[in-house]
Amino acid sequence: MRTAIPEEPLGSTGKSIPLVGFGTVEYPLNEAFKERVLHAIKLGYRHFDTAAAYPSEQPLGEALAEALRLGLVQSRDELFITSKLWLIDSYRGRVIPAYKKLSRLLDWSTLISI
Repeated sequence: MRTAIPEEPLGSTGKSIPLVGFGTVEYPLNEAFKERVLHAIKLGYRHFDTAAAYPSEQPLGEALAEALRLGLVQSRDELFITSKLWLIDSYRGRVIPAYKKLSRLLDWSTLISI
């Protein structure tokens, strides 16, 4: 059963971002994490939030790839991923490498808060 989650238009892009996201902080991270993400997608979540401080970036990317393989979502365009950099990575010369690392871990394009 998919729940309707309110969305907010993103300027003139024609896209909207869900106003409610699924947080992925989990300590300790365990095998059930991916199943929880898949279940969240089945419930209607399309916005996932992570951070460099969480150990969940790579498992989140794997779960999202699995959701695509299973047909729970038709394309990456249906999903929004937000993340936060470590404070030390917010300095000149460190933001882009940190973003690239995150994109590799998630295998996804991501909105990052600095």
